[in-house]
Amino acid sequence: PGEGAPLFELRPPALAGWEWAVKRCFDVVVSTFVIVIGSPVWAAIACAIKVSSPGPVFYRDRRIGLGERGFGMMKFRTMYADAAERQAALETVNEASGPLFKIKDDPRVTTVGRVLRRYSLDELPQVLNVLWGEMSLVGPRPLPIRDYDQLQQWHRKRYLVLPGMTGLWQVSGRIDLSFDELVRLDFYYIENWSIWLDITILAKTLPAVLARRGAY
Repeated sequence: PGEGAPLFELRPPALAGWEWAVKRCFDVVVSTFVIVIGSPVWAAIACAIKVSSPGPVFYRDRRIGLGERGFGMMKFRTMYADAAERQAALETVNEASGPLFKIKDDPRVTTVGRVLRRYSLDELPQVLNVLWGEMSLVGPRPLPIRDYDQLQQWHRKRYLVLPGMTGLWQVSGRIDLSFDELVRLDFYYIENWSIWLDITILAKTLPAVLARRGAY
């Protein structure tokens, strides 16, 4: 195996039958609850985005999901409208390891966007992706096309399950972890999945967000 590759193989298929049914039912129930209860918060965020900068409220970010198929991941817009065009000029100041792209003080982020990102509120619209069956509440984080194109072959086994809004990466340090550590956490999750593991990760997500653990 190549340098950095794990010394184990994942079992295929990752989730099927009753496991898939239980996880899917849990996702739909919780996502529906979040949308209904959180609608006033969504409305307030939408107003703040529209007032603070020109552009749409929502942003569909192209990501890679289950089976290495692309989908549009929903987010509240946190950047200026020309953010994509400006990324190439910022590659030299990338602060993340491996194929990831992160900048702590990204000049493309709006004032409102910084607040939303600080508490991960920009991620809330992804419950729509969960309802549409493109994501799960818990799972490996879906990568942007730019990051996905730089993966090694052994990294790609993380696409055996639906990508998640949160996961072991987010509650274990997020950007503070190396990319290979991130992938190994994904593999552990896939191999050891249970509904109780999902509930445990969700319970740890809110404290991690409030503590801004590893968040940019």
